[in-house]
This record gives sequence, C-alpha cells and structure tokens, in this order.
Amino acid sequence: MAEQTLWLIVGLGNPGKQYEKNWHNSGYMAMEILSQRYNLAINKIRFKGLTGQGTIAGQKVILLKPTTFMNLSGESVREAMTFYKIPPERTLIIYDDLDIPVGTIRMRPAGGTGTHNGMRSIVNILGLQCFPRIRVGIGPLPENWELVNYVLADIPKDRQTDFFAALNKAVDAVEWTLREGLENAMNKANQGNP
Repeated sequence: MAEQTLWLIVGLGNPGKQYEKNWHNSGYMAMEILSQRYNLAINKIRFKGLTGQGTIAGQKVILLKPTTFMNLSGESVREAMTFYKIPPERTLIIYDDLDIPVGTIRMRPAGGTGTHNGMRSIVNILGLQCFPRIRVGIGPLPENWELVNYVLADIPKDRQTDFFAALNKAVDAVEWTLREGLENAMNKANQGNP
C-alpha cells in the first residue's frame, strides 16, 4: 500500500436549519453522504467549523464543514490547512456551481471562483487558486430568478433524484482521488458530462 498522506476534504455550505436543504449547501450535503458512507463523524468544533477525521481509501483525511457562513469560508479552510500543514494540492473543496447543469459534477485541479462567494473567500484568503475542487451542478439559473434567491432556495422535489445522484458521484470522486490520484479521478468524474 502507498504511504499514507493527510488530505483535507472541505464541503461548503451555511450553518443553520433554514439552509439545510438549499442548493447552496451542496458541499455540506456531500460531506454528510461521505461521513455516512465511511462512518466518520463530523462533529468536533474546530477551525471555525465542524471537523472529523479518519481513513478513506487508505489515506488519512480531515473532513471540514466551515461554519463561518459561506462568505468567510476561507478563514476556516486556512486555519485547518495551517494547523495540519496540508498543502493546497491535498485540499479538496466540494461546492455548488450554477454553470453546471443539475445532475452533473466537474472536477478540476485549480481554477477561478466564478460567482461563488465561498470560493472567492478561500482564494482571497489563501492567495492562490491551485487546489482541487469538485463542483456539483445546480444550474442553470431559472428565468426571472435572482441569483441569491435561487441558491438559497430549497431543492425542489422534481430535481432531487438527479441532484442526489450527482452528490453521490461527488463522493465517489473523493474516493477516486484518494485511491487513484487526481488525474484518474478527474477522468472518471468528468466523463459523460456535457
């Protein structure tokens, strides 16, 4: 078995009951699936977030759900990265993306922030963009909707099947990354996506 290395897996969202079923909480929802699948509790309050730790696919992981609210996510991510001395290339962020259709995911090794305030906070606070990310599709923005109102709306029943299939694929992509490396994970995760 390859030598274990420590990874930081981050799911972005907003704390509080009223946000639980929002599109914008895709990262949190993916982390819940991840924690259930691997029986890893995310319940310790540290680094301005909720954390857990364990092993996935033979790699040690720190799981993090920042509880700073989306716009300050970078504060939480920086604290965890600094404490554990985890480099950006082993910091994997899961979040929602309006530019990707519901039911699909995309993985990239680096990139910009798009319209996502959580990612903007992380990029601004870390001062870099070179960390891998899994984007969960929540788009397109419906006609006559304001962006903020849409991302903070609950996921309608008729979209939940596709949406949760994509969340499960995002969790698969975390495992592929840890087991097979980022390049192979991206090839699998991005396959068949428009």
